[in-house]
Amino acid sequence: MVDLEPGPDVVAALAPAGVLRAVVNLGNPVLAQGTPDDPRGVTVDLARELARLLGVRVAFECVDAARLSFAAVVEGRADVGFLAVEPARAADVAFTAPYVLIEGVFAVPETSTVRVADDVDAPGVRVGVKEGSAYDLYLTRTLRHAGVVRGVEGTAVFEAEGLDVAAGIRQPVERWVAQRSGLRVVEPRFTEIRQAVATGRDRTPESVAWLRETVMALRDGGFVTDALARSGQDATVPGTPS
Repeated sequence: MVDLEPGPDVVAALAPAGVLRAVVNLGNPVLAQGTPDDPRGVTVDLARELARLLGVRVAFECVDAARLSFAAVVEGRADVGFLAVEPARAADVAFTAPYVLIEGVFAVPETSTVRVADDVDAPGVRVGVKEGSAYDLYLTRTLRHAGVVRGVEGTAVFEAEGLDVAAGIRQPVERWVAQRSGLRVVEPRFTEIRQAVATGRDRTPESVAWLRETVMALRDGGFVTDALARSGQDATVPGTPS
């Protein structure tokens, strides 16, 4: 385990209510599973370990979308959240280094002329995304010709509106494609999503530094790899062999 004992000022800054309030996104099945009453997964394990090191208990708020996690941290309802590092978010939250990398991929009909990810950015192409997700922010920032259509899930809005492309996280998109006929996943990935721990910009520099050092130590010490394995998930942990 990590031997990074926080001082009382760090504890007070990160857990001002005497409890570490963590918001967990159950809408990302790689990072969290279970129910609001019984959440599980690598983000849940990380929150519990951070609380243990701070010497406080943990309280979870479970949501189903990254934009709701972001709002909970920004509005001060959560002390820590688990979010993809994105420029649009960095002005409002402080990020640690990424503890896990996941891939954003496209899915298209078998008959689509899209062969590689770069083919998607063409005039008239409509791409379904989960509103407020990391890949929504990324595609909104990077697509020059294709249009983004937002919904509760990229796959759901693709089906509901007859779009050209569905975007999402690799693992659930691959499961979705496998359960349907006439669809395929486009290779290679269109982005690598860097998942990090986030806290409010109003927290002290010392507390943010402790959070960053601790998350990096947990990642590099094998905690994250073990937590992913316990939850049956496959994702890349930075700095570890593939």
